[in-house]
Formats: sequence, structure tokens, C-alpha cells
Amino acid sequence: MTDDTEHLIRVMMDFTMFTELSSGLRLRGYQVAVARAILESILNNYGDSLAVILPRQSGKNELQAQIETYLLSLYFRLDAEIVKVSPTWKPQTENAMRRLERVLRRNYHSIARWSKEAGYIYRVGSARIYFLSGSPSTSVVGATANLLLSCDEAQDIGIEKWDKEFAPMAASRNATRVFWGTAWTSKTLLARELRLARQREADLAKQGAGRRLSFVLSAEDVRREVPAYGDFVDGQIARLGRAHPLIRTQFFSEEIDSDAGMFPAIRIALMKGMHAAQTSPRDGQLYAMLIDIAGEDEGTIDGILDSSGRDSTALTVIEIDITELEVDQAPTYKVVFRKEWIGVKHTSLHAQLTALAEHWQARFLVVDSTGVGAGLSSFLDKSFPGKVVPFIFTQKSKSDLGWSFLAAIETGRYKEYAPADELQRKFWKQAEFCQSRVLDGPGKTIRWGVSDGFRDPDTGELVHDDLLISAAMVSVLDGQQWGLARSSVKLFDPLSGLDEVY
Repeated sequence: MTDDTEHLIRVMMDFTMFTELSSGLRLRGYQVAVARAILESILNNYGDSLAVILPRQSGKNELQAQIETYLLSLYFRLDAEIVKVSPTWKPQTENAMRRLERVLRRNYHSIARWSKEAGYIYRVGSARIYFLSGSPSTSVVGATANLLLSCDEAQDIGIEKWDKEFAPMAASRNATRVFWGTAWTSKTLLARELRLARQREADLAKQGAGRRLSFVLSAEDVRREVPAYGDFVDGQIARLGRAHPLIRTQFFSEEIDSDAGMFPAIRIALMKGMHAAQTSPRDGQLYAMLIDIAGEDEGTIDGILDSSGRDSTALTVIEIDITELEVDQAPTYKVVFRKEWIGVKHTSLHAQLTALAEHWQARFLVVDSTGVGAGLSSFLDKSFPGKVVPFIFTQKSKSDLGWSFLAAIETGRYKEYAPADELQRKFWKQAEFCQSRVLDGPGKTIRWGVSDGFRDPDTGELVHDDLLISAAMVSVLDGQQWGLARSSVKLFDPLSGLDEVY
């Protein structure tokens, strides 16, 4: 055996040596631990199912591509097959293919051997990896995973679809399965597989054959190896707050309940300020009006107004503090005035809102422009050109609004006045009974609000959420220009800035 052959064998039998010498990449310690557990299962035909939960931007997808390249190179003489599943084709599956292709091109073991087939199959010699989408609308048949079945962002793939269409792909050879992702709720595919992996770990330990099948790392684990990552996460915490659901799940791998009150006591405490309500603007201060619009004919019975069950048009006036505003940050907001209208025609409402906007010298008017609100929003825009910021409610926009509102609260940028008047007591009641439901699947969506027809269990009165929705519209102001040199802060998108980067 020649020295070159011996060297090649040593390289191929050591994954870390393979990545370092073949790709010029030195993996982090936590990446090596994950890779060794996966490869141990594959090389020994254990057929394990592993769950790997890593924080965003900690190198998960790069690690996947390195493992895939290693396996394709190691088994290139065999009809080895890997199946890789991502929640969507575009962009997630396409990104995964591009990442693997980049590694294949720079790895000297694969650079001359790899090829692409049918647009979604990569091949090194006789070994292949198939990239598939786990979207609910896709139909997948025929693929077999005799080496590895890998599920990326498993928290976003439906359990029923996985069990029915993907899980059988590993059956013929009991291939190793790996479920990757970030924490979300306890009802996801990833959460289920994590529980099963931990139970299997415990069973193996009792048998004296212990091996690690579950990995749950947090930002602090990554910080120890990459201090700059810790600085990045500190910045995200400063922007959103440590208790924000996205910080908890994306960076600290903490599951959140899928159904819960959106404003628990600790969050309501954060919302309470020390300033007094106002009826007029203060000199030198900036103000904005937040307007949630109700329909003109809601809540009538035989033409007679039924105000008890009727939504209202709600107005929240905000004083905007930019005195301590730094570049790329958002202002602090103080609620100073509230008003609501029930059963008022939009023509009359326009006149009153116009008078109030002039009285408060409002810099911006954030107006619900959904459905019937579009007309009133348009009229206000003509009265105050350049000052009206229309907001259209959809499932996604309301979800984003909810996340952004929580961020303003958690970072101390939103405060209510004290003491409470009648309307503010009504607002607190709406916050108390506001429920949020975290939806599993792509998009990190929440549905939130007071359920239709909900009655206060103490008084029996119907509880709406118009004042609460109006207040939440304050986060739209984060996207406005406040006279600073750099670009404005935009309404928070749960996925913005959280794409996986090695």
C-alpha cells in the first residue's frame, strides 16, 4: 500500500480530517459532536433517529452540506442513497442544493466526480442525494433512503405528511434519520422526534449501550466558541427582548406553548408607565394617531343600534420620544389619549378624526385600510397628504404586527398612562382576555385577539379587542423615517435576518 493510499484512507475514515483537508474548513466543537453521532449510526447500521436543535445562524446548514459531501465521497462506489427534505422548494430546497454544490465544487475528493441529475439529484460516483420539498401540496413517490433520511427545519413540516410520505423511505434498510431545526412548539414534528430520541437515549443507557441521539444547543453554547455570535444575539435581544417568543425559540431553543394568553401579568407590568394622560399636545413633542376602523352598520338589530355587541372604531394617540434614539433603532412610545366611536357614519368620523389630527398636530396617522376602512383612509390621506400610513390586515400582516408589538413591549419602548380612566380599563380588559395561538408550519405565524363572542366571566359583558388592535398598530411607526442618517427600522418580519449563515 502506497503512502498516498494510506493517507487517503486516514482522511476518509476521519470526518473532521476530511472537512479540514478536503474543504479547508475547521468545524466547531458542537458541530463535530453532532456529526460524529450521525456518522456513528450510519457507519454501524444502527438505524438511529436523531434530533438536532441548533440556534439560528450557528452553522447548521453548512454542517449538513459537509456531512452529505462526506457520505457521497465515502460511498461513491456503492448505490448509496440519501434523501434530504426541506419544508419548501423555494427558497429552502434550492438553498440546500446550492450549499451542497458549493461544497462539492471546493472539495478535492468530489470536485471531479460529482454531477447533477433531473434538477434535484446530486451524484458522486454511484452515490446519490435526492432533494425533496415537504410542502403540503407536493407529491413525493419513489425515492428511497438506504443510507440517510434527513429532515431540515422539521418544526415546519407536517407530522401527517412526514409519517405518510417520507418516513417509509427509510424502511428498506432502516436508514438513519436526522431531524434538524429550531425550537417552536411542543406539537411539531421536531418536538415529537426530540422526545422520542431522548427516550431512546434513556433506554440505551439502561442497556449499557448509551449513545447520544439528541442535541439541543442555545446561543450561549455557540458564544463560547464564537464570541461574535454572542454579540449578534445580544443585539437581537436589545431589539426584541429576551422574553420575546422568537428570541426564546430561535436563539435559546426553548419551546413555547401553542395556545396561551398573549399578555400575561409580567408583560402587562412592562406596559404600565408613570406618565399622565393628556388632552392636548405638549410643545416640541411628536404625536401619531393609530386608528382601527369598524364598519358603519355592525351590531344593528332591525335598524336599532346594539352597542353591547358592536365593534368600535378605536383611536390611540401616541407621543413619540426620539431624544435617545440611535441609528437603526426605533423610538419609544407613550399612550396619552384614547377615544372610541360606536355606530358613527364614516362621513362624520372623517370630520372628527380630521379635527383631532389637527388638534394633536399628528406627524403620522396609521389607519386600518382593510375593507370598509379603505375609503376613510383615502379621505384622510387627501386631508393630510404624506402623513397617512395605511395598514391592511391579513393573517400575515396581523401576525407580524403582533410580533412587533411584543418586541416594543419587551424592550420597554411602549408605555400606557396612569392612572387608568374608563377607556384604559377597557383596554386592560381586552389585553387580559387576548389569546394567541402559535401556528406550526412555515412562517412563524401567530393568530391573536379576543375570540368573537367572548364574555367577561365576571360581568357577562362582551369583550372586543378594538382598543388593543389600535394600540398594537404603534409598531407600524417603527418603519417610518425619524430624521436619522441611516435607513429606518422596518416592521418586524419573523424570518428577516434569520437565514442560516455559516
